[in-house]
Amino acid sequence: MIEISERAQAHFRRLLAQQGGDGLGIRLRVTAAGTPAANCELEFCEPGELDGSEWTIECPGFEFHVEGASVPWIEGASIDFEPSPTGGLLNIRAPKIKGEVPGAEAGLIERVRYVLEAEINPRLASHGGRVSLLEVDAEGAVVLQFGGGCHGCGMVDVTLRHGVEKTLRERVPEITAVRDGTDHAGGAKPYYRGRQGRSAIG
Repeated sequence: MIEISERAQAHFRRLLAQQGGDGLGIRLRVTAAGTPAANCELEFCEPGELDGSEWTIECPGFEFHVEGASVPWIEGASIDFEPSPTGGLLNIRAPKIKGEVPGAEAGLIERVRYVLEAEINPRLASHGGRVSLLEVDAEGAVVLQFGGGCHGCGMVDVTLRHGVEKTLRERVPEITAVRDGTDHAGGAKPYYRGRQGRSAIG
């Protein structure tokens, strides 16, 4: 499933030795799996922090755990450590973690969700916001819900028209309209209060 080179194992042993403590291991998890923003994260973990769903590799001197939900995404992955005069670089190659871009044969909902997660939400995140899909109606109109810094933001209309809608219609031409289904009156931490600033998606 995942290949950990001898150099990478030696690197992990050095890090664990610096931490001290018996039974300390390394855990890998994939964040934003299946999107272009996917990434592998490594952390130290105590035996008591494991929930039993992990996939475990017994390495000399330590255990390497893959978070259960991340297992399907790291099939065929490899970890290597490349030494350098300044310390070295840990390389994780996981060809499946970004998933595949839905093709034209995929459903409209699947393609809209992919664009939201892969392109739009990473940009909205700079303003503490995000957007999710509420529905796609029979006429091809997309209804969205804004959250975080976009919830109640005074510039959300600009973000919707010039950022979100523009990107969605370029990527998914079948869309007939993009609407905001959010109750913005309840926004707790809007990025902009009142109409000022600029769109969260430039």
